[in-house]
Amino acid sequence: MNRFSESVVEQAALAWLESLGYTILSGLEIAPGELQAEREDYRQVVLETRLRQALQRLNPQVPSDAIQEAFRKLTRPEMPSLIANNHIIHKYLVEGVPVEYPRADRSMGGDLVRLLDYDLIENNEFLAVNQFTVVEDHHERRPDVVLFINGLPLAVLELKNAATQGATIWSAFNQLQTYKEQIPSLFAYNEALVISDGIQARIGTLTANKEWFMPWRTIEGEQLADTKLPQLQVVLEGVFDKRRFLDLIRYFIVFEEAPGAAFVKKMAGYHQYHAVNVAVKETLRASVLPSRVADEGGAYFAKAQREAKRGDKCVGVIWHTQGSGKSLTMAFYAGRVVAQPEMENPTEGEDQHPLLSNRRNIVVIADEAHRSQYDFIDGFARHMREALPNASFIGFTGTPIELTDKNTRAVFGDYVSIYDIERAVKDGATVPIYYESRLVKLEIDEAARPTLDELSSSATCGSQVLTRRAFIRCMLTSPCAVTD
Repeated sequence: MNRFSESVVEQAALAWLESLGYTILSGLEIAPGELQAEREDYRQVVLETRLRQALQRLNPQVPSDAIQEAFRKLTRPEMPSLIANNHIIHKYLVEGVPVEYPRADRSMGGDLVRLLDYDLIENNEFLAVNQFTVVEDHHERRPDVVLFINGLPLAVLELKNAATQGATIWSAFNQLQTYKEQIPSLFAYNEALVISDGIQARIGTLTANKEWFMPWRTIEGEQLADTKLPQLQVVLEGVFDKRRFLDLIRYFIVFEEAPGAAFVKKMAGYHQYHAVNVAVKETLRASVLPSRVADEGGAYFAKAQREAKRGDKCVGVIWHTQGSGKSLTMAFYAGRVVAQPEMENPTEGEDQHPLLSNRRNIVVIADEAHRSQYDFIDGFARHMREALPNASFIGFTGTPIELTDKNTRAVFGDYVSIYDIERAVKDGATVPIYYESRLVKLEIDEAARPTLDELSSSATCGSQVLTRRAFIRCMLTSPCAVTD
């Protein structure tokens, strides 16, 4: 694509956001002292009138005093660090703000004040504000674009001009680091950060370093976006579509406690986001009786799964290469599927004690799905199926299923998502793997040779089964003394 000037990049971003249904406002026009001012001074980072209106609109059952208490908790975060405030506010965004108020009988009642409506998208107010000036501790900064939902600044876009000498996408990254240090109050509410130089675009979280500002390669999720599209357009349309952005906030952001450090905030990559959503749809298809799921025309995410039948208990296989965050994908999936009303709070498997149950709303999650799930004669798979005869199974693997492997497909179904090592390397999600051919020289004692044929054919020594370690010892030493 052609190089854009910084102002052109900004205007293009606003145009794409407007096409997604965001209301576009100028930060200069709503600045303090202006006719359309929405802040009393530049220290305020929340559009307070819009926030109050949203709290009242989304929580009509909550008394006004409790609404005011929720407003106070939101606008005056009290934790000692930026990431700690961000952590608690993220919890408020997902679960609601806890409040207490006296009931009519004078007892104390509790409630959660909702900040976002995850069910009715249009019950929320989406704004994109450019040149939003913030002043804090004598520092005046002006991020290029700030995205608000219900008056809360949930995303920041920093844009640079690639044609300017020395300016790169990482200049935008460095600018965000300055903002976090000098105007941290703006980022207490932040859920996503976007950087772009008009050529490249990346998305990351509040704690992400350069390595974890990643590209977003798809819009709808079924395939990679056309490489002719600007990367910034793909990120904006792929992530900040209203439904996708709300789902990202609700289901695809987690905080991990790092050893000896503060929390690390992690967001799903595009391959994780769409794999989980497809897997959830396939779980409902596989787990729930036909009468419980509305017919959607049989159109499923992966072509190989189009012939799958409702209630067949085979959710599918997610092949995401090693190093691409498979464990995190599993966590996102578990959290997402648990929240589905149709599943009536399913039980996930593997790390929990199995329950003998004939319920259909149980899902077994198997990591490295091709290794332990096929012994239906007298093994783990048999025991699992006997304990949970109506459970559905979903498999995760870091390596591809062999073309001749019919067992994996029989147990789990076919692929519902693929993210292979070549794609992961191109995205920077993992490092390339290089192989060096080497010949290892082994010397076998001639005295041991007569015993090798017998050992290799029977794989036993005396009355004990010969372990792999013992067999190697027999090959490399003499005489054969099996002790394992």
